[in-house]
Amino acid sequence: MPASPFVRHLPDYLFNLSRNRLLLVLLAFAAVMIFTGIGLRSPWPADEPRFAEVAREMVASGQWLIPMRGGEFYPDKPPVFMWSIALFYWLTGNLKIAFLLPNALCSLLTLGLVFDLGTRLWNQRTGTIGVLLLMLAPQFLIQAQKAQIDAMVACWITVACYGLIRHFFTGPAWGWYFLAWAFMGLGIITKGVGFLPAFMFIPILILGLRDRQLFSGTLTWRCALGPLAMIAVVAAWLIPMVLYVNNVGTEEALAYKNNILFKQTGERYADSWGHIQPWYYYLTDAIPSLWFPLPLLLLALVRPLAGAIRRNPVIPVLLIWIALVVVFFSISPGKRGVYILPALPMFVLCLAPLLTTQQPARWFPAVLTGLHFLLATALIVIAVMAWNDHPRLVEKVADYSRDPARLHEAGTLVFSVGLAWLVSLAVFWRSNALGRLFVAMMISWLLFTTWGYRVLEPLRTPRNILAAAEQNVPANAQLGMIDFREQFILFSRLDFTHFSFFTGLEQENRNAWLWMKETADSYLIVADQIELQCFTKEGAIPLGTAHRDNYLLLGDEQMKPSCAPPAKIKRFTTPAPGGWQD
Repeated sequence: MPASPFVRHLPDYLFNLSRNRLLLVLLAFAAVMIFTGIGLRSPWPADEPRFAEVAREMVASGQWLIPMRGGEFYPDKPPVFMWSIALFYWLTGNLKIAFLLPNALCSLLTLGLVFDLGTRLWNQRTGTIGVLLLMLAPQFLIQAQKAQIDAMVACWITVACYGLIRHFFTGPAWGWYFLAWAFMGLGIITKGVGFLPAFMFIPILILGLRDRQLFSGTLTWRCALGPLAMIAVVAAWLIPMVLYVNNVGTEEALAYKNNILFKQTGERYADSWGHIQPWYYYLTDAIPSLWFPLPLLLLALVRPLAGAIRRNPVIPVLLIWIALVVVFFSISPGKRGVYILPALPMFVLCLAPLLTTQQPARWFPAVLTGLHFLLATALIVIAVMAWNDHPRLVEKVADYSRDPARLHEAGTLVFSVGLAWLVSLAVFWRSNALGRLFVAMMISWLLFTTWGYRVLEPLRTPRNILAAAEQNVPANAQLGMIDFREQFILFSRLDFTHFSFFTGLEQENRNAWLWMKETADSYLIVADQIELQCFTKEGAIPLGTAHRDNYLLLGDEQMKPSCAPPAKIKRFTTPAPGGWQD
């Protein structure tokens, strides 16, 4: 069959390279896109400061088994991702670099696995297209340079899917089969959902029952031993954790064990308490935007896809597995777009072989070109609005800064991105629509991870609040915070005390009042909307705006004459953690 327009516009010399050299070229390009900007920004809320602070405390304390946040057990996630950041921090001594390295490296591995599978199942062109499509989906590059757990667990899930596919479709390969289960275990102690590749057995068993020769020699009794590899990897962390917690025996340690084993797994899935979305959220909101333009491309290739499903059993297996993953996350009331990232690599492997030889429907280039132009125009319009201090944009930026120059600088960045999109449309007009979009997306990403990071860095950290506080307290003062956020601990240059993440505001108030009474040169940072029972806000020093809140500094003058004692004294002090920035 003739090559599709997307493939014809790729340089011919790429496909004259050996398989390994082609992989190196693709990974080198991907590395430029993924590693550009690392070291240029600090951890940004909501999740990044938490994981970075946990990792920093691991290195500082030498206690790596149980994650600690501000000196208190952190039970929300298993430790693997924090271990990886801590390892790179220990090796480099630079947290600004270390906190982004694990996901960057995991994302390169994911790309390599997609290329290898595409090459083994089809050819080098398919592997190359798979890599480029994966980089084209916005969610992939965004998560590749974010310190959230999802890119890492997506990598482990991709390794597991790779192992199962190698065994069932290019095997037998029992080594890869058992490695797949081992990586499911690693995924579980990274973020609980590492077992998702096991869903692939549902379509494999269905096809195996229809055609018993299809998986002859691969679907045998030995498959039942696979979960033992998964259990062994989970046990490598679980058993030491349980033994340690039982040996410590404190109420907090036992609560950690119960939380990480039960509340953050089954309870969080079945009765989620955050990010509540309707059942169709992934289909109507997350996938169309985060995987753009791949869902459109799927619709444009639906006819050749139907033929591929009949000819190649790996395609229906992957499609059914993707559907099961989406259904699994849709059943839970708590939903975030990032949850479905593990399905994206297999999704591009369904599209890549079709795009290698088939042309999308005739409407696809026109629709994609129109969307390209509309997005470019929208970005330029938003930039002009920013330059002219449009009230809506001023209100939005006011959540982070009161300085109008920040909005104008952001407008210039957005204008530059929009201009890049228009120029790519004009210069590559004769190229195919996907190629033009790919160029625009890559330029936009490089602008964002260099210039954009410089613009956003002052708006995404609380250093302005902490600097204002440090200017108004003695050099040897201690700072405390009611309703604390990890970023304040991470960026503080003074000793920082909080009063437990797991007590209510009333108990935090009482503990903070008692701490200030007993501690010389102690001051509190509080958001101005926090209700205070033991303090008054009269005479408090305004510190500025960060993360959508205005903050105040409270001293002895704001303490009420008396305050009821807390039910239990809880205070956790982290010694001057902000030194990592020096």
